[in-house]
Amino acid sequence: MDEDLLTIGAFASRARLSAKALRLYDRLGLLTPAYVDAVSGYRYYRAGQTERARLVALLRQLDMPLARIADVVEAPGPRAASLLAAYWDDAEARFASQRALAGYLRGRLSGRSSEMYEKFAVETAEVPEQVVLTERRHVLAPELPVWIPGSLGRLEQGAGEAGGVTGPPFVVYHAEVGMESDGPAEACVPVADEAAARAWAERQGRATGAGVRVEPARRIAFTRITKAQVAHPQILAAFEAVEVWAGERGLSVDGPCREIYFADWDAAGPGDPVCDVAFPVR
Repeated sequence: MDEDLLTIGAFASRARLSAKALRLYDRLGLLTPAYVDAVSGYRYYRAGQTERARLVALLRQLDMPLARIADVVEAPGPRAASLLAAYWDDAEARFASQRALAGYLRGRLSGRSSEMYEKFAVETAEVPEQVVLTERRHVLAPELPVWIPGSLGRLEQGAGEAGGVTGPPFVVYHAEVGMESDGPAEACVPVADEAAARAWAERQGRATGAGVRVEPARRIAFTRITKAQVAHPQILAAFEAVEVWAGERGLSVDGPCREIYFADWDAAGPGDPVCDVAFPVR
């Protein structure tokens, strides 16, 4: 056996880790011993593995998934740093979302829901019958920021062949969309020419999920929210505020909730109004 090899105990002391941690890293494929005695099963390491052992331990303290740890420790320095930065950007975005959700839940659990709802001014409006190009998809909440602009963009291209867009695009939630519930949701773009819209949808084929339907005339109760408020969970409070407002006035919900996008999303700032959160009512 190579005399330069260290026993697991000696290597653990040098790496400032426990032998238990080293066995775990071996089992996970993150730090394989340099040599394992076939008879005794004893593990041996080289001094040069110390830095990798310490790096794995530190990355695990960041709650980094094992697969991503493997990518980082195998990558050259600059690439490893880039992978770590990307992971931490994702983590900070997740923490920010969870912090907002915790604040929202504290308000509900402490009985301060009415204070949250008072921030939203609710109105009603009459929406005429519309022919809409649609795309329906089962989608989870984290996928919405990608799916909504993508689907509306595809439908707006189709609208160019169907007499043009005649009203603000909207997204209908036919069932709950959350972290574990996938709707479905339906993207809708009002168009002028029903026959041309049906011809366009037919050409797209079933793979795209494009369709055409007539959205009936409706009365809606809605509240206008900013780009920042569209984010989860702020938008949940907006939906609830509309429901509560309608119930207090004896109005019944008469269809699935929806988000109506009336502004240029890309050009809008966080404080700019971009969306009406609405329920059909009667």
